[in-house]
Amino acid sequence: MPRVRLLTFNIAHARGLNPIQGLTSARKLRLNLRKIARLLDELKPDIVGLQEIDECSRWAGNFDHLDYLRLHAGFPHAVFGINNRRKGLLNLCYGNAFLSRHPIVATETIAFGLRSVGEKGFLFAEFDIGGRLVPVVNLHLHFSSREHRIRQLGRLLAWLREKQGVRRKHWHVPPIICGDFNNPGTSPDATAALLSHLSDYYDYVLHPVNGRTFPSPLPSRMLDFVFLPPTCMEVRSEVVRTYISDHRPVMVDFELA
Repeated sequence: MPRVRLLTFNIAHARGLNPIQGLTSARKLRLNLRKIARLLDELKPDIVGLQEIDECSRWAGNFDHLDYLRLHAGFPHAVFGINNRRKGLLNLCYGNAFLSRHPIVATETIAFGLRSVGEKGFLFAEFDIGGRLVPVVNLHLHFSSREHRIRQLGRLLAWLREKQGVRRKHWHVPPIICGDFNNPGTSPDATAALLSHLSDYYDYVLHPVNGRTFPSPLPSRMLDFVFLPPTCMEVRSEVVRTYISDHRPVMVDFELA
């Protein structure tokens, strides 16, 4: 059975620990992206789910961050899931993305709304891992409103039900779900709600079991997770200690049963 290593990482538009977007020079942005590339080279994930990554945004140097990362980290496959587009002098284009060492055979991007900035959504992709088709969702939920997060999860679950009706017979495992869930400090509302709904279908397990991911220098909250179905076996998971972003990444390593 092949082992798969998956990493989910909110890279905060490559601004590092700078709290104000738009005040990081293009040179510093590239330096931060090369640091992320070195981290990926050390961790050697097969699939990387990225949130808050820019395709071509004025506030992030006006260059393609995903392509820059792909080249410097040596990934043969990549796909963007853009949730925010604004043209003009203050152009913006960003969202979620995947890097992969395995072929990406199908993708779909869902934005939860129509705003040109601040919009959240998810990127779905099917990966060919040694002839096994593995579906993965890369999700980013609303940062401040529980009501918005629960509504967004409803959109995701409805979309997954429809997608499974068409594609389930082709998949080797049920969908893996990763990303930034933006749970508040007082309650795991988004992860608890999603885990409850997913349990109607499969016995999903939430990873990591321990650790916190935000803010990265002194983390006090757990925002970043991976939901694995029961056909992912012999799981190892960890929160990776790094200060390249305001989030720490989460990595899971498992066998495809």
